Amino acid sequence: MDSHKEGDRGSGKQKKVKIVFVIGGPGSGKGTQCKRIAQQFGYTHLSVGELLRQEINSGSKTGSMIQKIMKEGKLVPADVTVRLLQQAMQEMDSDKFLIDGFPRNEENTKMEPEFVLYLDCPQDEMERRLLSRNEGREDDNIETIRKRFKVFMESTLPTVEYYESKGKVRKVDAGKSIDEVFESIKSIFSPEKDYKVPPSTHNCECCLIL
Repeated sequence: MDSHKEGDRGSGKQKKVKIVFVIGGPGSGKGTQCKRIAQQFGYTHLSVGELLRQEINSGSKTGSMIQKIMKEGKLVPADVTVRLLQQAMQEMDSDKFLIDGFPRNEENTKMEPEFVLYLDCPQDEMERRLLSRNEGREDDNIETIRKRFKVFMESTLPTVEYYESKGKVRKVDAGKSIDEVFESIKSIFSPEKDYKVPPSTHNCECCLIL
């Protein structure tokens, strides 16, 4: 569904914006696949996690609050996340946005997407990826990772179910190789193809961004 950029409302112009949300558990490959989608299909990629880390690095009071919350493996308040997203969208000259890591809970469902791409990945595989990526992130340690899985299951899974009830979820098996996952994603973003929702192939407790 089309949305409108806040800045355009203020100028008297309404610019239609296409939004796709990308949801999946921590380590499901959201960032990797979003970069490929953006390159091939012309979307502007916005990572909620990256926006939050940029705010932390700015040294602001909000950044300090975000850092404390993320270190505990909890979710940043919806109003903070939405404000950072809206600000980033206003600064971009684009009409197609791929939002990675959003929405994180049902409080974030005020923005209406064209559809939701859900990366379905087993928890043990996500854990293995997170522990091996060695990016120096504070939240990539086993204790925080497992807290993030728990928060994801409790807060984000109901959001996925909400969008499923509206027929907006496009699910792919993200436990496969990067190339195999992207092949599945390409069929979803190709306008000529009719998409049918496949059943989940994983029976783990946490198969679903932080």
